[in-house]
Amino acid sequence: MNIIMKLKLISTLALSLMAYAIARAELSQPLPIAVFDFESKDEAVRDLGPKVAVLVNANLSAEPNLIIVERAELEKALGEQELGLSGTVSPDTAAKVGHLTGAKVLVAGRVFKTDTELFIVAKIIGTETSRVYGEMVKGGANAAISDLSESLAKKIAADVTQKGDTLVAKVETHEDRVAKIKKALGDKKLPVVSVKITEQHFGQHVIDPAAQTELSLILQQCGFTLADDNSTNRPAIEITGEAFSEFGMRKGNLQSCRARIEIKVRDVASGKIISVDRQTSVAVDLAEHIAAKTALQNGAGELAERLIPKLIK
Repeated sequence: MNIIMKLKLISTLALSLMAYAIARAELSQPLPIAVFDFESKDEAVRDLGPKVAVLVNANLSAEPNLIIVERAELEKALGEQELGLSGTVSPDTAAKVGHLTGAKVLVAGRVFKTDTELFIVAKIIGTETSRVYGEMVKGGANAAISDLSESLAKKIAADVTQKGDTLVAKVETHEDRVAKIKKALGDKKLPVVSVKITEQHFGQHVIDPAAQTELSLILQQCGFTLADDNSTNRPAIEITGEAFSEFGMRKGNLQSCRARIEIKVRDVASGKIISVDRQTSVAVDLAEHIAAKTALQNGAGELAERLIPKLIK
């Protein structure tokens, strides 16, 4: 084998190892997870469902690879869509719940009792892949739900850790996202666009609008002409909105932040609202302000993928 072939082989192996390392690093990031109330319709267990959910939630919060979406935040976000915290969440609604809460994994389930045994069944749903796994624990009819909930939480945590690559979609790079949007746009004429998204981080001041910057960058890379207050070009499309981020929780040296972006797209000539959308994202980093900006950037990227193709219709 000549030296050129050896160098090519070494380069290929190095790139493969780098890609593998990046993939493992992505999977090792703590995953945002949300726990819904467990169903408990039978008279014998009618009050156990919410209690089991609280106990499972508490046990999962101790897992280093998971970040819990607080139940108050979950209830607030779902209340906007009248979804509620009931255990009726399905793979069909999982994606919507993920958009609203930033959760990558949902846990729902059911509690029921036979004459001699108490059962707790859980569904573990990936909001991005709709993949579903099931787990179950059981005990005597008078078994302590604290013990059963702890055992169930351990099984759930193990599933999420071991099967995370099937519950969570492969991380899409910025370049991949831009290429996908370009393909959807085709050769159509692109309008002049302006982007104004106000931004706030609760807790500390963070400079520069991350959401506006990310959305503007993607638009520009897709071939759109951008207009601001100093431009001679008058925009045909206005994208306005607001974004906020806030500290979530600390896991060891890592800090999580949650961000929400709400946008409105208007055709300037007609005044018609083309689209209204929102996205919630969660990100983790050693520094709070970086986690906040990453959450906003990720949310803007996901919005761009849904929004930009609508600008040419």
